[in-house]
Amino acid sequence: MGYHINGVELETDAEGYLLEPDYSEEAVRVIAAADGIVLTDEHWEVIGYMRDQYREHGHTPNFRNMLKGYSEIRQGVDSKYLYDLFPLGPAKQAAKVAGLPQPLGKGGY
Repeated sequence: MGYHINGVELETDAEGYLLEPDYSEEAVRVIAAADGIVLTDEHWEVIGYMRDQYREHGHTPNFRNMLKGYSEIRQGVDSKYLYDLFPLGPAKQAAKVAGLPQPLGKGGY
């Protein structure tokens, strides 16, 4: 399986995560559509956060740390808010839609 993004087929793992990060907006649109997500400004904000975390730490946060870190940026965020945006699991699905590799392990950072 792979995604066709800007005329190139990008490799994925068995669960549809890119093997190498792609920071293009087109990657987000293609992956979100494949997951049945209609993107809103709120999605883009979370995607930006996940991409920043990946660039800074080399991986994305687990859900607990994602909720804590993101709620420092946007007041009033709780787990329901994030699950409404990414119903298959905010930490994993947001990373996938952001065009990032699959989060490793259960713990994250």
